[in-house]
Amino acid sequence: MSMADITSKLRALNLTHGAFVSHAPTTSPASWKEELTKTGNVPTPYQLVKTLVFKPKTAKNATPIPVIVIAREDTETNSSALGKRLNLKDLRLASADILQEFLGVDKDALSALSLTPETFPKVHTIIDASLAESSSFYALHPSKSDATVFLRGQDIATYLRSLETPEHTVLVEDFQALKAESLVQPAPSVAAKKPEQKGEKEDARIEGAKLIAIGIKKEVDFAGWYTNVLIKSEMIDYYTVSGCYILKPWSYTIWEAIQEWFNARIKDMGVENAYFPLFVSQKVLEREKDHIEGFAPEVAWVTRAGSSELEEPVAIRPTSETVMYPYYAKWIQSYRDLPLKLNQWNSVVRWEFKNPQPFLRTREFLWQEGHTAHARKEDADIEVRQILDLYRRVYEELLAVPVIPGVKSEKEKFAGGLYTTTVEGFIPTSGRGIQAATSHCLGQNFSKMFEIVVEDPEKPAGSKDSKLFVWQNSWGLSTRAIGVMVMVHGDNQGLVLPPRVASVQVVVIPCGLTAKMSAEEKKRILDACDDTAATLKKAGVRARADLRDTYTPGWKFADWEQKGVPLRLEIGPQDLRANKTLGVRRDDATRHDISIKELTTAVPALLNKIQDDMYKRANDIFQARLKTVTEWDQLVPTLDAKCIAVIPWCEETSCEDDIKERSARAAEQTDERAPSAGAKSLCIPFNQERWGTPAEGYKCPACQRPAKRWSMFGRSY
Repeated sequence: MSMADITSKLRALNLTHGAFVSHAPTTSPASWKEELTKTGNVPTPYQLVKTLVFKPKTAKNATPIPVIVIAREDTETNSSALGKRLNLKDLRLASADILQEFLGVDKDALSALSLTPETFPKVHTIIDASLAESSSFYALHPSKSDATVFLRGQDIATYLRSLETPEHTVLVEDFQALKAESLVQPAPSVAAKKPEQKGEKEDARIEGAKLIAIGIKKEVDFAGWYTNVLIKSEMIDYYTVSGCYILKPWSYTIWEAIQEWFNARIKDMGVENAYFPLFVSQKVLEREKDHIEGFAPEVAWVTRAGSSELEEPVAIRPTSETVMYPYYAKWIQSYRDLPLKLNQWNSVVRWEFKNPQPFLRTREFLWQEGHTAHARKEDADIEVRQILDLYRRVYEELLAVPVIPGVKSEKEKFAGGLYTTTVEGFIPTSGRGIQAATSHCLGQNFSKMFEIVVEDPEKPAGSKDSKLFVWQNSWGLSTRAIGVMVMVHGDNQGLVLPPRVASVQVVVIPCGLTAKMSAEEKKRILDACDDTAATLKKAGVRARADLRDTYTPGWKFADWEQKGVPLRLEIGPQDLRANKTLGVRRDDATRHDISIKELTTAVPALLNKIQDDMYKRANDIFQARLKTVTEWDQLVPTLDAKCIAVIPWCEETSCEDDIKERSARAAEQTDERAPSAGAKSLCIPFNQERWGTPAEGYKCPACQRPAKRWSMFGRSY
């Protein structure tokens, strides 16, 4: 493709590229960097992308299908491990004639942009997971070695996914994990090992930990770190449909804990669980045009069954208002049928074209959606706040994540609703706010559209104004909560799980086993670990003894740390003699001697302490990053410092649009490395007293109109 073709393609995908630069032809990464340095027109920082083409061994006379690997320059792409993963034999770097035959370029000009709708189906395409999720800039050749274009890693992945067909998709591969799998071999049992020097044993433990480490620093490449943590802790796996992910038991049990806690409390409020079909007819979906307009670009449609075209396309629900409310009109015939309070635990599909991120933005996600109908607005208003407070408690009491309850601006409220309340979270590493859950008062908009009406018991029957359109609410919490929890608490060793949602709260690991020990001594230690786990289980603690004899204690430590287990208990010969165990906290690595006799009281108390400390640390950071801003020139520096700006705001939609546009423009001018997104209105906090002086005493820093309330503005997911 020509430069013009590439520019046109990127523009069509709404991808913002960095500079296009011309330079002398390059033949190596070193010469490429040298030429880019000469131009001076490069984003800071940036990295190179390497594109490798492998040819698998095939049967005689069979045509080999090349494997294209697109990765960071410093990513180690192990061809033998990759071949094993793909079930391809003897992957070797392809010759120049294969590059010309399949892609029409030479090796010095090759890049992701060499793949086109014509060439993409002829090859297997693989992208490095840490590159695909990265928001950093990367340099790649636009199919010529004397030019470079800069794209964000996420945008490279988006470009490749735009070429996908039902038969040919992009494979996202975690090369760090692939390397670890190829290197980590089950160790022989401790009993079979020769005695080692103490120093050698310590080195082995460190090496063992490195082999399964996250591999990317959270503070350096947050997106790459996030993906690695989720994969290596066995929270998710990639699926064959782009933007969809498999929730493995380690993450799904967290969702189950949230579900169990929330279910009990909404049932106390009189809410019942039900289930409605996931398909929506086109006619029904379009009845409420204002509501569905916001979802329209993301609605997935079923247009064919087998080989037959459907007479009318059927949508897969993006949300369930239009699915449920025709039946509310059927079921609610009298004010005595009110309130009607239904909730469903289900999945919805929103066909996002932005870069997908596990849990945060996926094409299918799990959630609960409550839909209730009331006779009076006062009752609806009360429920909106009751539900919002339950969402606050899910985040703060279960996930140890601080949130701020408030109301959305008119611009940001739910389409078709009367008003939207929200709990807003904060991701310190990126400095971005995140909408954690919402509770909407829909007013009477939907009841008028779907004719959900009863006779008002307070008005004379048959009178002109005796018709009462019900007042409705809807509210939802999704698996996004899990992603927020990971981002807030995780570190460079992996997950850090709050005890209340961890599927394993305590892991017990035998230590100090040596080849000199008798079988009886080893058995005593292993039995002690097993007994400790059993004792804790009886006390209501989710405990597991790791008695695998194919791994060293150091390897197990790293494995369970990576998975975020809140507390590790170690039992060795000396511990057994002293009738105690050594406890190591995952959140702060502090160590505690715990008497075996006090396990059932000391461990639950320590788990509660871990939960409380995790919340306090996260809350202290959040509160410190809320910065009061009363002058416009303070706003962008506050955002660039990874903080949330709390401003006295006029609450005018035109001003809100202006703030977003101007702050985005200013960020691009003041710091090329800063995120270019402008400041969004996150919420208007309910607790206005926190800022002392009422906002009415100020002028809006953006437009100088009189302010109404303190409002949170920030960059946002």
